[in-house]
Amino acid sequence: MLEFFTEIGNRIINGSFETHLVVYFICLALGIIILRLVFSKLLKIIARLTNISYFLLQQTFRGIPTLLGILIGLYAAMEILTIPPRPLLFLQRLFHSLVILSLTLMVAHLCSGYLKYKLGKTSENFASTSILITTIDLTVYAIGILVLLESFGVSISPLITALGVGGLATALALQDTLANLISGINILVSKQIKMGDFVKLSTGEEGHVVDMNWRNTTIKSPSENMVVVPNQKIASSIITNYAQPFAECSVAILIGVSYESDMDYVEKVTVAVAKEILQETAGGVKSFEPLVRYFSFAESSINFNVILRVKNVTDQHLIRHEFMKRLHARYQQEGIIIPFPPERSIRSK
Repeated sequence: MLEFFTEIGNRIINGSFETHLVVYFICLALGIIILRLVFSKLLKIIARLTNISYFLLQQTFRGIPTLLGILIGLYAAMEILTIPPRPLLFLQRLFHSLVILSLTLMVAHLCSGYLKYKLGKTSENFASTSILITTIDLTVYAIGILVLLESFGVSISPLITALGVGGLATALALQDTLANLISGINILVSKQIKMGDFVKLSTGEEGHVVDMNWRNTTIKSPSENMVVVPNQKIASSIITNYAQPFAECSVAILIGVSYESDMDYVEKVTVAVAKEILQETAGGVKSFEPLVRYFSFAESSINFNVILRVKNVTDQHLIRHEFMKRLHARYQQEGIIIPFPPERSIRSK
């Protein structure tokens, strides 16, 4: 049996070019399949042992097993098979180019994957942060291409000089575009805004941040419309970020009762209703103790705020809705009067 396999090996090594080609492609296919299976198992183990999602790991290492399989196949072909000098030289250059390409892709994918992980995008449906990812990918790819050209004996010094001069002219012509790009990168690096945050600009726009590319920031408004704002405007605006430092927030609801009301009893009834709403309504913080704070004697009412706590700012609308309905019904049962505003009282007469 050993002699049989030895004879087959000698025939393959000393065979024709067509035999070498067939054997190479068979080994290459087997190598790629085995590497993809090994990578898949390895990534699942890493995802299970860490907080990094499997989908993010797949995105980070996409294409790497295939390139490694090709490199292993080329190396095996050059070391084992008898190849004429000119095809061997071609394979050596191809192998060298693929090594640089593999390292370039791996570095670019690792950098973008690290950014996605740091920005909290570990779910399968994460939003894109295309500014940093695209910028880093382009930088790494440009360096990889320059290294590849240098390895083939092409002088890159004139190319770098030409790119420098062209870059200066481009910068002067695209000042607004570059200002938007730099503003967007600065916002993401400083972590003032993250994907998914609910923000409100001083100009009135509000909603969830769903994307930030090289020019614009896209905000999804509560009405499900997309508001596109230039990054430079975002950087120069006063922004209220309702998701930082944490998503929970307090909601103040203004209420007024008549001067004949027992203020202690009003507080007791109001707090009881508020507790029920927080316990029973989705979005309410169940552990929070509602507060009643009187603050003014108005013309026709004693005014106070009811402080409630919601899980995020978008939950306040449902909490307000349910609280006002139930409080109004409860006040009617208890005989607590919510007086008309003075101007309405005049009109009604």
